[in-house]
Amino acid sequence: MKKVYAVIVLLIVLSCTTTKHPWQLQVPTYKPESQALYDTIVHMDSLWEDAYNNCRLEVQGLLMSDSLEYYHDRNGVLTSKAELITVLKNEICGKVTRELLDGSIEVYPIKDYGAVQMGYHRFHNKVDTTMSNYSPFVHIWRNEKGQWRITRVVSLHSR
Repeated sequence: MKKVYAVIVLLIVLSCTTTKHPWQLQVPTYKPESQALYDTIVHMDSLWEDAYNNCRLEVQGLLMSDSLEYYHDRNGVLTSKAELITVLKNEICGKVTRELLDGSIEVYPIKDYGAVQMGYHRFHNKVDTTMSNYSPFVHIWRNEKGQWRITRVVSLHSR
């Protein structure tokens, strides 16, 4: 009887893992709504990453809006561009680099404002040689008179 019970349980488990149920959604393949916008934001992200990795604070300052809000799951919220630049200068420059997960960026337009960028990145700590796991991030970009600037950042870290 135990063998029959084990076989029934096994069949139920296999059925649940192989049969698609309405609540088992497949994540659709991402296709940008606007290839031009996608290319622009990917380019802007590459400028941000280069400035971050090479301690180009002046470039980082140009890429951030004066109304910046930065949400970090471990460190809280910063609402000052100047304060974030100080943190980058004192805590990041020469110590940490960012690595974008290739192919992870998704970009969605925000009507009359700019775009939402989502993706995955990780960080390399040069001081103690640790590397984080890939973690999600969100950047809100605003087109301010032809200049793209980050207005909001949500930075999460995998545990």
